[in-house]
Amino acid sequence: MFRRKSIAQLQSNPPADAHAGVGGEQDGHLARHLSVRDLTALGIAAVIGAGIFSTIGNASHDGGPAVSLLFVFTAIACAFSALCYAQFAATIPVSGSAYTYAYASFGELAAWIIGWALIMEYAVGNIVVAISWSDYFTGLLDGVGLHIPDYLTLGTQSAYAGYHAVLDLMLAGRPLSEATAAQQEAYRIWSAAPTLFGDFKLVCDLPAFIITVLVTALVYIGIKESKTASNLLVLLKLAVVGVVIVVGAFYVKTANWTPFAPNGIGGVLKGVSAVFFAYIGFDAISTTAEECKNPQRDLPRAMIYALVICTILYVIITLVLTGMVSYTELGVGDPLSFVFKQVGVDWLAGVVAVSAVFAMTSVLLVFQIGQPRIWLTMSRDGLLPPVFAKVHPKFHTPSFSTIVTGLFVGVPALLLNMDLVIDLTSIGTLFAFALVCGGILIIDPHGQSDARFKVPYLSGRYAVGLILLAAAVALWQYNRSAISEFWQAVSSGDYEQFRHQIPMLVFLLFCVGLTVVSFTKRLSLLPVLGLLTNLYLMTQLGISNWMLFFGWLIIGLAIYFGYSNKHSKLNTRVGYKQ
Repeated sequence: MFRRKSIAQLQSNPPADAHAGVGGEQDGHLARHLSVRDLTALGIAAVIGAGIFSTIGNASHDGGPAVSLLFVFTAIACAFSALCYAQFAATIPVSGSAYTYAYASFGELAAWIIGWALIMEYAVGNIVVAISWSDYFTGLLDGVGLHIPDYLTLGTQSAYAGYHAVLDLMLAGRPLSEATAAQQEAYRIWSAAPTLFGDFKLVCDLPAFIITVLVTALVYIGIKESKTASNLLVLLKLAVVGVVIVVGAFYVKTANWTPFAPNGIGGVLKGVSAVFFAYIGFDAISTTAEECKNPQRDLPRAMIYALVICTILYVIITLVLTGMVSYTELGVGDPLSFVFKQVGVDWLAGVVAVSAVFAMTSVLLVFQIGQPRIWLTMSRDGLLPPVFAKVHPKFHTPSFSTIVTGLFVGVPALLLNMDLVIDLTSIGTLFAFALVCGGILIIDPHGQSDARFKVPYLSGRYAVGLILLAAAVALWQYNRSAISEFWQAVSSGDYEQFRHQIPMLVFLLFCVGLTVVSFTKRLSLLPVLGLLTNLYLMTQLGISNWMLFFGWLIIGLAIYFGYSNKHSKLNTRVGYKQ
């Protein structure tokens, strides 16, 4: 379970179905078409999406203008991770992202766990984006007089649950006013929908399914076509974001920035999951390593470029939004459109709504590119059936894995319309980031690698303890109420209160242990800080999300011990690392 692949093994790992083709080419290899510009565009496409067009509103509502600083804090956490990703990408320029990096540092079991977590991250993230895309798209069509039947715009599960919730109220003789607006709408849609057979109604989110199919088809056809579409979509949404910033700046009232942090640090941190959700896509760049023209040079650059550009845009957009209207008004699903309607610039509100559709399409595109390449890499290693490693002889894309990914996202988006929390996606990403940072501490703890790019070495012997001490002092000074609530929950004797603090207790113990190890081993400071910040962010996601995450991992472990461990390619190889 803890056997590791050497870097040499990973670098020489060919596609499982590769064979000599015309002109000596390897038909099983992926095609190399991506430059640093294309990779940066993919990163921006993934990051500037749902976060800037939807979740930024609720985060600003909770934390006020100070949420702009939360974007900076999250970006710093991502920057530590990005540097570690960049070193791995320069050292092991193959597909697989954090899965491949964990295989080289922590071993096979950890690699499987992170690969399984990434599958969840990409799938759940894309289901949420596809459903959100459907809402924006149907709203746009309604605005121009085109109406899709309501029963084709709502997921089966939500309509069924809402219908029966209202029905139960009626049977109990209670007023309909007790039902939520969403339940009443679901009841109306389910009641009016055509009947297919028996009592089953035709209710589904058809636009969400169709956009998933179209994006999957584009990804299947080729990486060259996908990058062209991505570059175009990025140009369009960056142009719109630029217009929003320039026009919105004329409507900013600095009085709206006071108070800057109305709900204190606690209010700012309340939006951490929403803010981090905006950044989850940047690691998808590393899944395309085998399609880069020069991965060892271009991947590190693209990761840093994308992160810097997106952080600057997020900070400026947050300041503009909270300056145009009071933060108390921003708890809406479409904050960019909302603020311009509030100041009477309706034409720009319409443009923003259109650009949101393009933005979410680009997010879908990047995630649909990333997930099949993780399936493919896991299959090459024998952890999944060989069919997942099949590469199309003409399009040079992971054909079967791409189709599976499309079904994995499209069918739930069509039927379930689940109220998926963004925390579930964030926890998988943070877990991946933490393992990548920890991986650097294993393969290159003192910055002595000869990789083309490596994390700058700064000794953490004294710095880690001092930084943690400074953070504790700042927390005591500015958020003492949170410390009081924590100790009260821990010492209350009430398990229901205590269990919600378990992630934080584990984190505090880990901080002590890592401080000791950093002092004795002189570990590299930046990966340590990346590891700590990602683990801290994970503690803020709530015990319910941890339970869902562990449930997903249990399913993955059952597959690993039932199939993957027995079929691993390392079972037939000698010389792997123990």
